[in-house]
Amino acid sequence: MKHAWTLTKVRMRLALRNRAFIIFSLFIPLLFLFLFVGLLAHDDPAAVGYRLASVLSLTVMGSFWGLSVQLVTFREQGILRRFRLTPVGAGAMLASSILSNYLMTLPIVLIEFAVARFVFHMQGWGNLLGIAALVTLGMTAFPALGLIVASVTNTMQETQLINQLLWWFFLLLSGATVPLPILPDWLQSVALFVPATYLVAGLQTVLTGRGGITAIGPELLALAVSTGVAFFVSQQLFRWEAETKVPRRAKLWAASALIPFILLGIWETSRNRLRSTALMDYMSIQPQSDTARPDANK
Repeated sequence: MKHAWTLTKVRMRLALRNRAFIIFSLFIPLLFLFLFVGLLAHDDPAAVGYRLASVLSLTVMGSFWGLSVQLVTFREQGILRRFRLTPVGAGAMLASSILSNYLMTLPIVLIEFAVARFVFHMQGWGNLLGIAALVTLGMTAFPALGLIVASVTNTMQETQLINQLLWWFFLLLSGATVPLPILPDWLQSVALFVPATYLVAGLQTVLTGRGGITAIGPELLALAVSTGVAFFVSQQLFRWEAETKVPRRAKLWAASALIPFILLGIWETSRNRLRSTALMDYMSIQPQSDTARPDANK
């Protein structure tokens, strides 16, 4: 743990010296905030919390992309090879990646929350305990998934390709960009197996004040289990040198990180809990006179 904390402080100092980090970690999230909340909330304070859920989800999920690219860069540049000669193990290296990302992303989340509350006049604070739990688990689960991608890819080009495919999959099916209830029925069924769906849906519930931490129990459980499994898998597949080839069994190890969401997706398909909750959250921000309402049981 001592080695992980030392590495965390070093990585934070290095990141804060990088202008690109400041731009993509602070200004881009704020741009999304003004886009989603300022334009899509239509000056309706009741809709701000719902739209803020999308912004927070994008901020939290962004670490999935960033950490995988960073780890591959370190491996290609020979930086990881140097650490191999020190007492630092793979677990400490990976833990420092997640912890430093969490500590640097948390202030951005707080800024977004404050802007939504005091600039866009969001009604209430939502359920703060539920928000904190989802943000914390999201900022450990998605980075851990990103570290798996970095472990099973050999080059930066391969990493970027897989990241882009998964990122667009997360964006389009999770409800972060297009609300889940207005997607076609078959896409809603597919979305139940996407990790990002549970982060977005959970944040929508607690930010609109329609439920507390007990209402998002399945989402929290899935993110927590996925964090543990993904971290363990990334530790097993960790490579210090670019010349080390990925074993064939690595892809099977990588796929195991999605097991919690596959099981939860099967359960949700039979229960229809998340889709019903997502519909009620979505309808809670619609004008009362709006008669074009999607049907959760299409």
